[in-house]
Amino acid sequence: MKIKDITNYLEEIAPLSYQESYDNSGYITGNPNDELKGVLITLDTIDEIVDEAIEKNCNLIISHHPIVFKGLKKITGKNYIERTIIKAIKNDIAIYAIHTNLDNVHTGVNAMLCKKLELQNCKILRPAKNELRKLVTYVPEAHAEKVRNMLFETGAGHIGNYSNCSFNNSGIGTFMGNENSNPFVGAKNKVHFERESKIETIFPKHLENKIISELIKIHPYEEVAYDIYPLENKYMQVGAGMIGELEKELDTIEFLKKIKKNLDAKVIRHTKIIKPKIKKVALCGGSGSFLLNDAIAQNADIFVSGDFKYHEFFDANNKIIIADAGHYETEQFTKELIFDVLMKKNNKFACFLSKESTNPITYL
Repeated sequence: MKIKDITNYLEEIAPLSYQESYDNSGYITGNPNDELKGVLITLDTIDEIVDEAIEKNCNLIISHHPIVFKGLKKITGKNYIERTIIKAIKNDIAIYAIHTNLDNVHTGVNAMLCKKLELQNCKILRPAKNELRKLVTYVPEAHAEKVRNMLFETGAGHIGNYSNCSFNNSGIGTFMGNENSNPFVGAKNKVHFERESKIETIFPKHLENKIISELIKIHPYEEVAYDIYPLENKYMQVGAGMIGELEKELDTIEFLKKIKKNLDAKVIRHTKIIKPKIKKVALCGGSGSFLLNDAIAQNADIFVSGDFKYHEFFDANNKIIIADAGHYETEQFTKELIFDVLMKKNNKFACFLSKESTNPITYL
């Protein structure tokens, strides 16, 4: 098994195209074609994590946070980033980050946080835009089912909880091949009329090359007619944050205690308790203050995240309760998430959860 077999699978679940523009998910170091020895999963890659990988004979570190966010002009070991990179390269260890692309999928980091806080009816808080495309293609009626099934198998036709979604109608297609053509039906230099099915279906844009490649392979025509349209629809399966509900209302203080206990947080910083009960909960693992207005707009009772600055607490404006449980605390279960995903795929390789805590913050 190659290292890339693992990372390719992760990219099926959380495509790199879903990462934010500032992010640096993907390979940081290493050769994807190396044979896999073992995988170490961590929240952050630091010097001690590389030591742990060496000890466990792992040549792939899967980290939530990329250790490199900005370009390195020199690598001399003067800081922890450079030291970590040097040690990983010297020991032929690949470092792979799966960061905001895993944040932004509906089965990702925030779904795990919803699970830990025992929320139900969960959905994306701020769905992504410009992530969907519509494919329209024309195929002889006798071949329509085969082409349609291929499109579904390649990832098209998913809308929320439904798969195999398409719209189909029939009509007459016309074409005339020239001397250099090799028509599937009809004859060269003669206009041909063919009963065709028009198939319309939706797909996420990162699959475009794959879908068109498969369409051309399976379509009977020498020249395949198809159209691709960008859609302005929100993609409800991809985006930032999540919102859900508690099964039963809880007293606000009790829910704050629940956050503290379930996330093993040392402290919860929160705004004034303006609501006696909590039912609707918005959240975002890591730094989520940019989603506060989305939580307010969707009438959440409380917004759970981390890294709120002093002045940002004022933005609650007596419309919502902010509960800052900490960056590490709201993302720490990402390791479990990645481990579970990999074990469902293949449990025949050595895979470890890092025992080293990478939380840089301690509390007195």
